[in-house]
Amino acid sequence: MAEFVNVSKVEDGTRLLRWFLRHFPSMPQREFYKLCRGGQIRVNSKRVRGTEVLGTGDVIRIPPTIMAYAEVRAKKTETGEKFSLADLEMLRKCIVHNDEDIVVFNKPAGLAVQGGTGIRKSVDKMAAALFPYDKIALVHRLDKETSGLLVVAKNQRAAQNLANQFQAKTAHKEYLALLNGDVNPRRGVIDNYMLKGQVFDVPNRLNEGAGPRPQRAITEYSVLGSAAGHLSWVQFSPKTGRTHQLRLHSAFSLRAPIVGDGLYGGRQVANGPLAAMLETNNLFLFAYKLTFQHPRTGRMMTLRAVVPDFMVPVMRFLEFKLP
Repeated sequence: MAEFVNVSKVEDGTRLLRWFLRHFPSMPQREFYKLCRGGQIRVNSKRVRGTEVLGTGDVIRIPPTIMAYAEVRAKKTETGEKFSLADLEMLRKCIVHNDEDIVVFNKPAGLAVQGGTGIRKSVDKMAAALFPYDKIALVHRLDKETSGLLVVAKNQRAAQNLANQFQAKTAHKEYLALLNGDVNPRRGVIDNYMLKGQVFDVPNRLNEGAGPRPQRAITEYSVLGSAAGHLSWVQFSPKTGRTHQLRLHSAFSLRAPIVGDGLYGGRQVANGPLAAMLETNNLFLFAYKLTFQHPRTGRMMTLRAVVPDFMVPVMRFLEFKLP
């Protein structure tokens, strides 16, 4: 029996052929066009040629013969890439923007950005499975524990353009974090040096000689709210991109580690109902806003992500707001 699928908002503007190749990547194009000519594939009950541009809410008729290609994909994904079709659907639901050049995810906490030894699921591998006919490339990173906006390039031209923007600091990221401590002063700029999980006021704190040197790390911050003198709701704007920069600046420069950060001392919280809300094993650091220039059109884009579910009850309880 044929299936009928509605085109989602993130797939608006996609050509019919590309839509089928993304959902059924093992299907030969000749088979696709044959089914179009025979009237087996239809959009809104109308016959198609395969070059049509889809819109949100369009209804696609999927003939039963195509389902075999979906089964081939599932088998390869589960045994070769070590993630399931359910994992891919989860990531698809995290898309906040999608076009021919880029895709932007609201990455959930706990999902690695880049694959490697011992990593079963990662954004780069899963995005490549979602968009098998695009050349997926990472242009910036988020920690596995950090949730929020992540832009991924879908071709080499976009990758180079976006990488240049992040390197030149013309792409702008803003984060929200819940800190375990009272932060004073309420706003400022942290400017120091980092090396191997340590923070230094001046770069020559380590012995001179061979080996890596500390790297300068700069972060602007502003306290948006506080509660009971031991929790602070902070907006961060990093000007450099060092490993664990915001986590280290919170713990050692502001002396208020991010809640949920077991690596840098953010596990201890207050007692009572608030403590129960914070016992999620999640890091309360969220990349909520991203501004960059679109690599093809040159248009400035500012995207905001929905706050992760584990942070919502805490924000409501403490009456903390988004900027």
